[in-house]
Amino acid sequence: MFEKLELLAPDAIIGIMALFREDQAPNKVDLSVGVYQDDTGNTPVMECVKRAERQIVDAQTTKTYVGIAGNMDFNRGMEKLLFGADHPVLAAGRVATVQSPGGSGGLCVAAHLLHRANPDARIWLSAPSWPNHLPLLGLAGLRLESYPYYDYDAHAVDFDAMMACFEKLDAGELVLIHGCCHNPCGADLSQVQWQALTDLCERRGVIPFIDLAYQGLAESLEADAYGVRLMAERLPEVVVVSSCSKNLGLYRERTGAVCVVSSSPEQSKATATNLANVARGIYSMPPDHGAAIAGQILNDEALTALWVEELDEVRRRINGLRDLIVAKLAERGAPRDFSFIANERGMFSFLGISKEQVIRLREEFHVYMLESSRINLAGINQANVDYVADSIVAVL
Repeated sequence: MFEKLELLAPDAIIGIMALFREDQAPNKVDLSVGVYQDDTGNTPVMECVKRAERQIVDAQTTKTYVGIAGNMDFNRGMEKLLFGADHPVLAAGRVATVQSPGGSGGLCVAAHLLHRANPDARIWLSAPSWPNHLPLLGLAGLRLESYPYYDYDAHAVDFDAMMACFEKLDAGELVLIHGCCHNPCGADLSQVQWQALTDLCERRGVIPFIDLAYQGLAESLEADAYGVRLMAERLPEVVVVSSCSKNLGLYRERTGAVCVVSSSPEQSKATATNLANVARGIYSMPPDHGAAIAGQILNDEALTALWVEELDEVRRRINGLRDLIVAKLAERGAPRDFSFIANERGMFSFLGISKEQVIRLREEFHVYMLESSRINLAGINQANVDYVADSIVAVL
């Protein structure tokens, strides 16, 4: 049987990570891996997570299953975080939520639900988008299309082209929108653009599928949920997938959620049963530890306050690194303007250099990034920023 399988090329990010590990240079810098790092290059455990974890371990009396839908404290906490405690869709009982194994698991569950609801469903992904969107949604059977999003020359959202594409869509088609901190380009929609997009979806019957993996890392927890809350208030159906990997640092705990807004409370009940049934067929029961931690934090005022304080510091550091690398490149007389990096949000940006220059950075200067020139700003720190800036200017 297995002799029919062909050798597949390694995932681009995994391949770069392997090259970085094998590099023996003492001055090597990894700007490829998509996780947050502090100024020492470590991905820390938040203090709020440590405290919640201790409380959970001390109080825990069983390791039995939590149920297909997952940890209810977590689910309710995530609904309030995403939509706001007083949002009308929550009051109306129009939101069905299941805990998922990370945001990736949430995307998979949502995709299978959509395919069950409409086997011919077509979903449009931004160009560019997170590479794993393709297999996670495509393996469920959804038809994938691409819409224009990022203007590589202007280093900005090509909103007119995006809207022109959406104007041609039929009712019931889906568009995947990054809620904030677009991965990989870092260019986000403004509130005015969210309003215009919501108007279009309402008028044409287009269904938004919002991937909100970085809530709190762009402007704030509240501001970053603007698009989700606006669309849920205005539209009959919205799909939202969220993750706690980045804003709580729960990467290895695989903690995420799928929230589906339906047109009525009755329909939401049916959606909830189907969400649970899909999850049952994929992985049966979700892992509990990460969701228990997040639920503890989201439902405890003191832990919530500590989390917001820690998350604010993470966000300030990332945005500060954007300003820092722009300033360092300008000081060195870089032959192009990199100021767009300071205007973007989240951990990622495209440098806008060629594949050949990326390879030269890796082979000559031991600075690693994806060949698309996507960098993770969190890989920059006070110890390496001058070397990174010198290296970039050298290959220009």
